Amino acid sequence: MNRVCVVSGFAFASVLAMACQDKAELAVYKGKATPTDPATIGSKTGAKADSRFEVDGGGASQPISKVSAASLLSRAKPLLGALAQQADNPANPSTTEKIDLGHLLYFDPRLSKSQKISCNTCHDLASYGVDIREKNGARSRTSEGHDAHFGERNTPTVYNAAFHMAQFWDGRAVDVEDQATKPILNPIEMAMDDDAAVLAALKAVPQYVEMFAAAFPESASDPITMANLSKAIGAYERKLVTPAPFDRFMGGDLTALDEAQLLGLQYFLDVGCTQCHSGPAVGGMQFQKLGTIKPWPDLVDEGRAAHTKNAIDKFVFKVPSLRNVTETGPWLHDGSFTELEAIVGKMAEFQSARGKVTLAETEAIVAFLGSLKGELPKELIKVPELPGIEPAVEPAKPSPI
Repeated sequence: MNRVCVVSGFAFASVLAMACQDKAELAVYKGKATPTDPATIGSKTGAKADSRFEVDGGGASQPISKVSAASLLSRAKPLLGALAQQADNPANPSTTEKIDLGHLLYFDPRLSKSQKISCNTCHDLASYGVDIREKNGARSRTSEGHDAHFGERNTPTVYNAAFHMAQFWDGRAVDVEDQATKPILNPIEMAMDDDAAVLAALKAVPQYVEMFAAAFPESASDPITMANLSKAIGAYERKLVTPAPFDRFMGGDLTALDEAQLLGLQYFLDVGCTQCHSGPAVGGMQFQKLGTIKPWPDLVDEGRAAHTKNAIDKFVFKVPSLRNVTETGPWLHDGSFTELEAIVGKMAEFQSARGKVTLAETEAIVAFLGSLKGELPKELIKVPELPGIEPAVEPAKPSPI
């Protein structure tokens, strides 16, 4: 069978099977695209596209008079899918006690050395789970952590992350539980000295002592541990799911997407975006080399190789989820793209067998991506009233003689 998809050797076999598309399935594009000024990309906001790249925009693909929602649903179902209500982990069964505890811990800055940085600082749940703090008048490409240090990689959204096969851009954490405590101990993020410092901070809060005991009754002798801290935050994050119009569509509601979004979905499938962005999270299920079709310019970060020390992993990153992607810029592992149209065009050019897309196709795909913007779980993400620390008892003063 003649295949056109290019998939790295790191993808799961099941993802490979469903992601590849027969050459015959790809649409025939008869319109000849011509170069356009990159400054026109993202012109709605007055911003210019990344000058490292050239974007086609003058031509158009073959007109489509009527997009069949039913046909698109049939094509999309095997490749994508609707989100579940939560991402379960059999090794960490969900309970109300764990979720409530994790909610508090997620917002508690006392898990940082400065006592000023919480999980929510860099993964702002009211802002689609990314860092919206600004630097030089725009969202910072990477997050500011302890003592004004900045990380090397863009902060990904925490929403729907529990559906991913691994965490972090390089996949060094196997799940959200494994990921939860790493920023707490990272010297340029939350910068706690060691496990003992973290546990001491928690044990100093009487309400946490009670809540850990309730959430982890099997650990009655000493429930406040790093493992249980990870499980509590993980249980909370597994509830951070954002159902969107696209999920209604995947459930059979053929009116859930408008005409522009349906057209964009058709291009999304035709171009082969699902070769990488597959599954209910529309990504997060495989690793890919950045620059699969041709070398990506000016790459510095070696990606997964920095973690595995394996040369074959050079410039390989976890494929990000496209859920809420319209809200989570700047984009790419280094936050180097500030216009969604630009990164969509460059992904097609450098990662897909189809290659460059026209400006009209790009705009349609961006319209489809808008259907992945979901509803935030407002009750679950309310900023909680954090438990106080019991005041220290002053030593009794000696009686005067």
